Amino acid sequence: MNAIDKTDVVIVGSGFGGSIPAYHLAAGGAKVTVLERGPWLAAADFEHDYLLGSSYTRAFDFVVGDGMSVLGGNCVGGGSVVYFAAMPRAPKFVFERHGSIGRRMWPSVITRDSLEPWYDRVDESIPVSKQDWSDVSYAGGLWAAACNHSGRTANPAPVAVDNDTCVNCNFMMAGCKFDAKRSMLTNYLPAALSHGAEIRPLHEVQRLERTEDGGYRVHFDLIDEEDYRIHTGSGVIEAKIVIIAAGAGATPVILQRSEAALGTMPHGVGRYFSGNGERLNTAIIDEDRVREVLGLSREDGPVYSANHIGKGPTVANWDKLDGSLPEYERYSLEQLYFPPGLGTILAQVPGGQEPRWFGAEKKEILKQWANWLTIFLMTEDDNEGVFGTPPPTGNAYRISQQMLGRGPLRYDPTPNTRRGWALADADCKEIIEKDGIGKVAPWTNDVVGAYTVHPLASCRIGDDPATSALHPNHELRNHPGIFVTDSASVPGALTVNPAMTIAALAERSVPSIVRAAQARGVDVKYGAPAPDGSITGRRAVSKLDLVAGN
Repeated sequence: MNAIDKTDVVIVGSGFGGSIPAYHLAAGGAKVTVLERGPWLAAADFEHDYLLGSSYTRAFDFVVGDGMSVLGGNCVGGGSVVYFAAMPRAPKFVFERHGSIGRRMWPSVITRDSLEPWYDRVDESIPVSKQDWSDVSYAGGLWAAACNHSGRTANPAPVAVDNDTCVNCNFMMAGCKFDAKRSMLTNYLPAALSHGAEIRPLHEVQRLERTEDGGYRVHFDLIDEEDYRIHTGSGVIEAKIVIIAAGAGATPVILQRSEAALGTMPHGVGRYFSGNGERLNTAIIDEDRVREVLGLSREDGPVYSANHIGKGPTVANWDKLDGSLPEYERYSLEQLYFPPGLGTILAQVPGGQEPRWFGAEKKEILKQWANWLTIFLMTEDDNEGVFGTPPPTGNAYRISQQMLGRGPLRYDPTPNTRRGWALADADCKEIIEKDGIGKVAPWTNDVVGAYTVHPLASCRIGDDPATSALHPNHELRNHPGIFVTDSASVPGALTVNPAMTIAALAERSVPSIVRAAQARGVDVKYGAPAPDGSITGRRAVSKLDLVAGN
């Protein structure tokens, strides 16, 4: 490798926000280089265990902050490799939210209706499956029956899973060895590679600086494949366009560290972080009451005892996704499988003695682990997270050789956020404990603070320069040629799983990036079909008059 490589576009990160522009720009003729901090794992590398050193710890990044901990992807394919593949579209009211700033957070040009063609584009490219009740796991079926018994509704969630290939092993959080889960490894990234994009794993970007010709110089360190604390070298690559898609927990840190060379960052960089209002509840199910009250049965044994069978979330209650309700009273309740580890540590004993997350009572409920039912709450929060001084390298001070770090995020939930959690907790309790089918308690915040697997908004798009780091087209304010296209760009909590919206916004960002690249002399066009060759979504998007360079 030369001392300084040159390319047209450098993309930092290879999850939804990085893979989607990588494909379109490469297909349009640009020279694209993707720098990914984590390893490159294929289906054969994904292991059915949660042991240290397995794909579980190699592919994850768990960063403990002050009041909030963040779990994200750390591998080629990013969060798409370790997500649970639930792909709902955000409710319409989300785009009209005011949140903590007292006015509409989203750019005026983006509504649910205007984003719909981009959702369609993602839907055809991944694609997303509509589940029926035969696809639902035992845990999902139990949650649906409990919702119905308490007078609520329940719906099978849309998923990016090939249900014909899925074996319901429930190991998808450690990567899918059957390629049944439709991660970026199965669509956008192979398509980008086929058009000449280069992917470099174990390259951790540290900072950016400008070149004399108005482009950017990207500084990176090479990371040891087993011990991520060890840097084995460093390098530099120059590009005319830089797209940062390192995740909401890492993207702002890179920009903050780059401030000394690039100049003042917009106020919104590293502020207004949202945990997507996430909170988890664990229910301990009473087999006898489930049989007697819900009328459920199973030929091969106990009525339930099946927490570990299935695939991630399969059923959600969306009754409170009602735009007529006040802000902070809208939320979703989703059945979710969570594997051993954090789930078993942070679960509390319902009605137990304090502290309820460890001790003799906790030991007893651990014996009933197969009878657990985890409910994932996604509420509206106040975007109260703030990133402090960045660490010398990376997004966190690395504690262990893989996965674990201590980061600069500070999160003190406001009364609004706490009220949303309390309402969702109470609703969950009413459903689970009606007629004694189970007992439920939220996870503790005493160990690692609040906890999110869907961090958002640390460099969000918006119309107001005072509260948004990015223009509505995802370009960093006052720093032309730098774009942010990952979860950091989403303005706030979505009340549902955010992957579909992150991907739709990434799709929407590409025409503007193409125009910026063209203005900088890159010979690139926009208009490639979906990775599977379909053109339906492209035609719909063209109607928005956003196509560049055709």
